[in-house]
Amino acid sequence: MNFSSKHLEKAVEEIAHLPGIGRKTALRLALHLLRQEEIQVMALTESINLLKEAVKYCKNCGNLSDHDICEICANPRRDKTIVCVVEDIRDVIAIENTGQYQGLYQVLGGVISPMEGIGPSDLNMTALLQKAEKAEIDEVIFGLGTTMEGETTTFYLYKKLSLYPLKLTAIARGIAVGDQLEYADEVTLARSIANRVPYESSIKSDS
Repeated sequence: MNFSSKHLEKAVEEIAHLPGIGRKTALRLALHLLRQEEIQVMALTESINLLKEAVKYCKNCGNLSDHDICEICANPRRDKTIVCVVEDIRDVIAIENTGQYQGLYQVLGGVISPMEGIGPSDLNMTALLQKAEKAEIDEVIFGLGTTMEGETTTFYLYKKLSLYPLKLTAIARGIAVGDQLEYADEVTLARSIANRVPYESSIKSDS
């Protein structure tokens, strides 16, 4: 692409760095912004700055939050004896949208993937293991996707957590093998959580 403006070219380059955005789409977005009122563009710029500066990771579960402790962990009505392990914030949003789960979460921030150089030490597991060690929780629900990486991470955590007197469950197989939670419809996901099964049973059913 040949640009008549270096500023436009720079904007297109930066927008194209976003996932799923090619240079043609980036150009269309940049031209759209140029046509907007300055107050609208400034509002977008401010929201992006605040996103980077003000959003934190919850110290308790790893969820994204405006405060040190997220609203879910801080809510006294949530059942603090149950923790659902998920990959990232998108899974939290998907489960919360079902309205069927009232426990807490542990957001790992990824899954074990040797191909990408991601091991257990790169994930946010410490708080969960400490809660298990201190007997602060009664049940852990494995809510990771059914991809190979998700299953590997689940099995790793199962081996770690089976050392403690915990109920270890997995969401029911309403989620197809190879699927991610964020893409499941709310009814299917709600039923999968409500009909969760002991993790050992899910292993046997797969073998």
